[in-house]
Amino acid sequence: MSRLMRYPFWQPGNPQNRVFFTDFFISLIKPKKDIPSNVVCFKCPVEMTKFDVKNYLQNIYNVPVARVNTHIYFTKIWRDHRNRRIKPEPDFKVAYVTLGENMTFEFPDLFPDALEKEKEVVDEMKDRQKEDDSKRKHSAGVPDWFSL
Repeated sequence: MSRLMRYPFWQPGNPQNRVFFTDFFISLIKPKKDIPSNVVCFKCPVEMTKFDVKNYLQNIYNVPVARVNTHIYFTKIWRDHRNRRIKPEPDFKVAYVTLGENMTFEFPDLFPDALEKEKEVVDEMKDRQKEDDSKRKHSAGVPDWFSL
């Protein structure tokens, strides 16, 4: 799991305690495309292999993993005004993890009320626009600033 093992400082006579830290970290991301309910997407470093992802999830989070598929996303290279190559973001890997039998995952809806509020605001703005348009019909092409 960990390629670099870090041990606490040891002196003769002390017990040898071993602490293992992971070299990687992964984060859960929302997929852009529709995927089955038993597949979860994680963003992880490019150096992390499929076996590292599987061991990471099984050993740390006790999640049964059936299969891991990975895809590396390369970021676009830009050129600045001096024609130097610039890579604004590092490359990253997305791991599509298929969970074990009878396990599903649904990405949580974090802001359910925000969409309803936005719809109300949009409807209110449309009503105002209709009222303004109906007032302008009587002006016969004269601009708004001309009438009182």
